[in-house]
Amino acid sequence: MEQIFAMDPALFMSFLLTLFRVSLILFLLPFYGGEYIPVQVKGALCLVLTFALWPHLSFDGSYFPAHPFGIALLLLSELLVGLMMGLSVHFVFAGIQTGGQMLGFQMGFTMVQVADPAGGGQISITSHLLYMVTLMIFLVLDGHLVLLRALTATFKLIPPGEFFFRPPVLMDILRLSGGMFILAVKVVAPVLAALFLIELALALMARAAPQMNLIMLGMPLKIAVGFFFMGLIFTILGKHIEEFIIEMGPMFTNLLRLGSPGLQ
Repeated sequence: MEQIFAMDPALFMSFLLTLFRVSLILFLLPFYGGEYIPVQVKGALCLVLTFALWPHLSFDGSYFPAHPFGIALLLLSELLVGLMMGLSVHFVFAGIQTGGQMLGFQMGFTMVQVADPAGGGQISITSHLLYMVTLMIFLVLDGHLVLLRALTATFKLIPPGEFFFRPPVLMDILRLSGGMFILAVKVVAPVLAALFLIELALALMARAAPQMNLIMLGMPLKIAVGFFFMGLIFTILGKHIEEFIIEMGPMFTNLLRLGSPGLQ
């Protein structure tokens, strides 16, 4: 019993610092921090990863602040690291969902809404379909393991409570957010082009035969053509996700170095 209470306080502080880093980043990353995963499961995962990383990548207990205000600043710094990493990946999924919303509008699915498992809101059925396909491709290509490697890289580049949100970091985040809309257009452009040709053909038919009921003909035709071309763009989608996963490691390393205290 005496040996239990004789534990070195520095070791306990080191464990807490590791737990703060793992939990605050993991809860903000896609897949690991999704709303569809129960909180108990996420909490257990954080503890397991903390016990796994602590013997190898732990921080020194001297980093733990003595004042409560210092602890609040440390947690804020860890939260900024998690937000930066989470936003960098969420932009890709948001871009895919934006493209799905554009498709849903063109295919006439604006009134068909489903629950968004990531954001908790309502999205179109096409947006949800593209999101789930993107998530499956991300997992098949080991994107979740790249996220864990990026988490371990933070222990080497960012000491506890010493992340600096400098202007270069903000500029990189804004650049990634702009790429979200570019990715949305790149992925759904073939489908939008096909739907535009369908609209053009229907307009020409309306001029040639005004007595035809083009509303009853056009709606199922656009839905069929839209889903057909959506199946064809899955290869394009997989290529973009693969390129992003390859670039994800250097991207995280660059962002962490820009926010590290060693950068002058």
